Amino acid sequence: MADRRAPTGATAPRRGGPERRGRPARPARRRNFLIRWVTGLLRFLWRVVWGVAWRVTAVVALVLAGATFYFYSTLPELGELIDGRSRGSVTMIDADGQVFAWRGETFGGLITTETASEHLVNAIIATEDRRFWWHFGVSPRGIAGAVRSNLAAGRGPFSGAGGSTITQQVAKLLCLGRPFDPSEWASEAEYEADCRRGSVWRKLQELPYAFALELRYSKAEILTLYMNRAFLGAGARGFEAAAQRYFGRSASEVGPAESAMLAGLLVAPSLYAPTRNLQRAQDRANVVIGLMAREGFLDEAEIAEARAYPATLSPAAQARTGGFFADWIMQSGPAYLTRETTEDVLIQTTLDQRIQNAAEAALAHVFDTRVREGSQAQAAIVVMDADGAVRAMVGGRQHVPGGFNRATQARRQTGSALKPFVYALAMELGFEPYDMVDDAPLTIDIRGSGPWSPRNYTNEFRGMMSIAEAFARSQNIPAVRISESMGRADVRRAANAFGLQAELADGPALALGSSESTLLDMTAAYAGILNGGSSVRPYGFTALTLAGEREPLMGIGGGIAERVISEEAAMRLTWMMTQVLEAPYGTGRRARLPDGRQAAGKTGTTQGARDAWFTGFTADYVVGVWMGNDDNTPLTGVTGGGLPAAIWRETMVRVHEGTPLRPLPMIVPERPELEPPASRSPAPGARHGQEPAEPGTGLGDAIRDIIGGILGN
Repeated sequence: MADRRAPTGATAPRRGGPERRGRPARPARRRNFLIRWVTGLLRFLWRVVWGVAWRVTAVVALVLAGATFYFYSTLPELGELIDGRSRGSVTMIDADGQVFAWRGETFGGLITTETASEHLVNAIIATEDRRFWWHFGVSPRGIAGAVRSNLAAGRGPFSGAGGSTITQQVAKLLCLGRPFDPSEWASEAEYEADCRRGSVWRKLQELPYAFALELRYSKAEILTLYMNRAFLGAGARGFEAAAQRYFGRSASEVGPAESAMLAGLLVAPSLYAPTRNLQRAQDRANVVIGLMAREGFLDEAEIAEARAYPATLSPAAQARTGGFFADWIMQSGPAYLTRETTEDVLIQTTLDQRIQNAAEAALAHVFDTRVREGSQAQAAIVVMDADGAVRAMVGGRQHVPGGFNRATQARRQTGSALKPFVYALAMELGFEPYDMVDDAPLTIDIRGSGPWSPRNYTNEFRGMMSIAEAFARSQNIPAVRISESMGRADVRRAANAFGLQAELADGPALALGSSESTLLDMTAAYAGILNGGSSVRPYGFTALTLAGEREPLMGIGGGIAERVISEEAAMRLTWMMTQVLEAPYGTGRRARLPDGRQAAGKTGTTQGARDAWFTGFTADYVVGVWMGNDDNTPLTGVTGGGLPAAIWRETMVRVHEGTPLRPLPMIVPERPELEPPASRSPAPGARHGQEPAEPGTGLGDAIRDIIGGILGN
């Protein structure tokens, strides 16, 4: 048996000596244990993390693949997505065949990457997604850069810059394939606002949809969708519509400067629309030119030319005329072809842009030169032909799209502007201009109200005078006497027949214009006098045609309707209306036209001077003017023979520039040597009355007119 005693001497191992048979010494074994424990822990954690990560990644990849496949299966053919509007557009053409207004969202037609200008395609790529041709629908670098810039600006990571690729923006434009549902959304604006939300959840939804787009369509087709569906301000949907709207040319013809302006709209269409602020749009276009230069899309000569000659608006886009007229067309036309159309409609209108510009300039000139600064008074103008074709319309001092149109929507008391229709019936019943009427105190007993006594504006009585003089002076008492002698019911029927369809007053104040009317209806009623006694229906369009069609869907003829009074009676009344301007005592002397051009008209001022009117005509045009405050407060120093007459005259002078003199169709009566007493004895009626108000002609009245003209309101 071997000796089990511990070795001694030189053969015995010492403490701390070498390991026995490869076994480590005790201190070394302790250090390696700690290393192994830490290493093992790290390996364990790594296996856990890796196991979770690859499983989560696999699940996310499967979900993303499933969502991508689902979206891919729902994407239709490209052609079905080009025009995504749920409503159509209305394009309005003036009497000369020129486009002057657009309503709704205009789609100019299909534009592709092949048919669009090369400069336009390059401008879009340089501005929106310079890596478009290479990425797979999503740009991680772009998203990271956007998050970084948002955080640096103190915004949320997904507030502001989004880093979206063009493919992702197309996903937004398609609203991830969810169509507009009127039962879910109050308006298309709310629907589109929700589609453009930049939340984290919406970003996550965009990813599979963007991948599906990349799988379903080519890069060129995705860019085609973008170019046709992007909103570019001023109601233009797509680059073809925008190019036509702003520059009057196709998107296939635009150069570098115009392309840069169009591409610059993508970031904020309403803000940078050139029709809103051309200088701001040009500044933005200059930035886009720099981006195009950075990508090498323009050479030095093209850069210099684009900056030296920035894009400008076409004449049609610059005009900005006829806004109130266009609003009226949208309201008066059939709803299914205007306000609610699902088609693109072309409307041939009666607007004359030369006359429209003249009316707008006339109103601005009078307010600039004769109305005190800061005045809140408003005015409206309507110009039409004798058959009711409206040639111009100004519904207020400043047009707001879809705003209040005082020419068509304001129903205001007419005052003495209604008197021509009282005298029209008188001429029809055989009265003559030189028949006599008594301007003397008159009291009518109104059942249930007691006695009513009309008074003249001057509170003076002039005794016996001719009907023509009473009309020219706008005396109230003679008008009431004549109206009562003929019968209020007949006077009301005559006024209604001429087109004043509002409910007219029942009492004797009917003759003094206590009823209400719109300026459009009043002007049309006066057109009935000019055309020889036939009523007219005011109209603003002659044909409605669907885009792409040749034959009109519907047409509108002349507005002349049934005869109300004889032509002879209308011609006698026309002469009486000329005396309002020509006679030394006429209330409309300020409206007299230069160069001997014949004109006829009538003033009107309501009780308390809340409304002031002047309506009249030449042989060529009928013009109506109304002035007042929107809150119905009284005007200051204004009567129908003051500022409204001045606006009317200024409008007529500008409208007739370059037109030959034409005589009015009128019969000048023979003045009798001795004016006999009134040939008709009035038969007073009774029921309701109102205090009249109309300018006189004495020295005090002249002073008041001068002060009113200087002060305005």
